[in-house]
Amino acid sequence: MENGGRPSLCQFILLGTTSVVTAALYSVYRQKARVSQELKVRAVRSVKETLNSQFVENCKGVIQRLTLQEHKMVWNRTTHLWNDCSKIIHQRTNTVPFDLVPHEDGVDVAVRVLKPLDSVDLGLETVYEKFHPSIQSFTDVIGHYISGERPKGIQETEEMLKVGATLTGVGELVLDNNSVRLQPPKQGMQYYLSSQDFDSLLQRQESSVRLWKVLALVFGFATCATLFFILRKQYLQRQERLRLKQMQEEFQEHEAQLLSRAKPEDRESLKSACVVCLSSFKSCVFLECGHVCSCTECYRALPEPKKCPICRQAITRVIPLYNS
Repeated sequence: MENGGRPSLCQFILLGTTSVVTAALYSVYRQKARVSQELKVRAVRSVKETLNSQFVENCKGVIQRLTLQEHKMVWNRTTHLWNDCSKIIHQRTNTVPFDLVPHEDGVDVAVRVLKPLDSVDLGLETVYEKFHPSIQSFTDVIGHYISGERPKGIQETEEMLKVGATLTGVGELVLDNNSVRLQPPKQGMQYYLSSQDFDSLLQRQESSVRLWKVLALVFGFATCATLFFILRKQYLQRQERLRLKQMQEEFQEHEAQLLSRAKPEDRESLKSACVVCLSSFKSCVFLECGHVCSCTECYRALPEPKKCPICRQAITRVIPLYNS
């Protein structure tokens, strides 16, 4: 708290930061708490052609993702250890139009899935995975140790959404020309195409909502506590200023009464008397306020931290005063 009872810059920053974080967390909590329309568990069916796996025979799907991932060891100059590091060097995703159909036979109700790659949880199954270790000569090993990078190899992965796979869709259902379409929901809500059933997906979403709710409550409480602390400090500072003002007025009134009652030859000595004991002469200057109001004995008797008896400002230095 700065002099004068106003909140400090750090307190303003703390209050503003906690308020902004609380608002952001509450906004995320509200977005995650809103549940979009449900599509029950259905099976994947291609519309026309299908995608064939490049590595597995008789494996057909509607989404295919091929990934090449480089694995290497990187020297950490801080910890002086070799750390594992991986980086995707190539990835390609192929898709064909597909529908979600009920498992029951004889029911021809299909839902066309739009923009499946925009979904948060795309239930792809890994159908092929192989690691190709790098072959290094002695010269390569020396060069890798000097450069701080040791390649381990390339991992090749193929993921597919197979025809007939069970899929749960959560999004926006639209009726368009007697056909039902599932598309990403509007207003920033999330789009799901998951291999989990709806209850498991909903339970996972609720646990995420619970986390954001707890975080919003914690930061909301921190904001309220910071605001209460600042207001309480201001109230105490105001009460202290009023008390000091009253004491100063009483002192001035008492000093005026003493001057009026004193003899003419004693008035000059009363003006130079210590404001604390009124018996010794003022003999020191308080810095940084500059008040001359106390004798050396009364200054030494002031409680720690020492403050000026007139303005209550902290005393950083004391300069002796010599009267000639």
